[in-house]
Amino acid sequence: MLEHGGNLRDAAREYGRPLADWIDLSTGINPHWYAAPAPNANAWHRLPEADPALAAAACTYYGAPAMLPVAGTQAAIQALPRLRPPSRVVVAAPSYAEHAHHWGQHGHQLSQVPYAQLAGAVDSCEVLVICNPNNPTGERIAPELLLAWASRLAARGGWLVVDEAFGDTETQASLGPHTHMPGLIVLRSVGKFFGLAGLRLGFVAAHPRLLAQLADLLGPWTVSGPAQQVALAALTDTPWQTAMRSRLQQEAARLRQLLAAHGIASQGTDLFQWWPEARAEDFWRHMAQRGIWVRLFRQAARGIRLGLPPDDATWHSLSQALTAWNKDNT
Repeated sequence: MLEHGGNLRDAAREYGRPLADWIDLSTGINPHWYAAPAPNANAWHRLPEADPALAAAACTYYGAPAMLPVAGTQAAIQALPRLRPPSRVVVAAPSYAEHAHHWGQHGHQLSQVPYAQLAGAVDSCEVLVICNPNNPTGERIAPELLLAWASRLAARGGWLVVDEAFGDTETQASLGPHTHMPGLIVLRSVGKFFGLAGLRLGFVAAHPRLLAQLADLLGPWTVSGPAQQVALAALTDTPWQTAMRSRLQQEAARLRQLLAAHGIASQGTDLFQWWPEARAEDFWRHMAQRGIWVRLFRQAARGIRLGLPPDDATWHSLSQALTAWNKDNT
């Protein structure tokens, strides 16, 4: 399996610190999660047949004409490569590693292309996969340009797959409203903005024919009944969504300013910051020795990613650790 953030048990084992004593900033998951309502009394008893209200709520929230609930966008990432014959596939790099990992299987010819060179690769592939905004670097591609690429790919039966897992605070940039176009596929995550990663729920927006093929491949009962009920509440709670977008924007600015005050020029989204750290392993170990777990990227996106601290005590601990890093390295 590929390495991901949130692996606190690895941290506890490596450094001998109990799980409860760690501050986990290694993911881009909202630390102020949606307060999930209790599921219906029979939610654990009934087979989880698909609730049309959930798909309708997702279409309203994401602005897409048709959506399929899946057991986390990871399920779609693993399934989509199985819906095409062997194809030339370009995955933007660096980005969420699961995309390249799975498109590199099933007979596809995979190339990983830097964001700055994607425009020149559109006409040399049948499938183009992009995270927008990108995880982990926060890079973005204008929606108008992505739509133009989608049209060029669709003209020869190709796909543009856009992973918008971190797009909930940038709704104007979403391609969801355009997914009636054949060949345009958008992935959305409930886990990031709503802070409900444990729910294992995401959505795919695409042309209904492709959604039907994907649903057939994934099979029945892919999303649990309790997960459907919690997600329906979250997707329809507009006041919570509005207040949370404002809060995350403010806290993201605070994190950028804190890092800048310690000489770190970062970029990212409203849920995380990333920077190319020359001494990435040293920084990672420095934080881990103080009980702060950050995400280390050793290869293509060589650097550090930090999620948002959940409370004032954590902000203080992070500030102290950054001060100590500067003191030890000047």
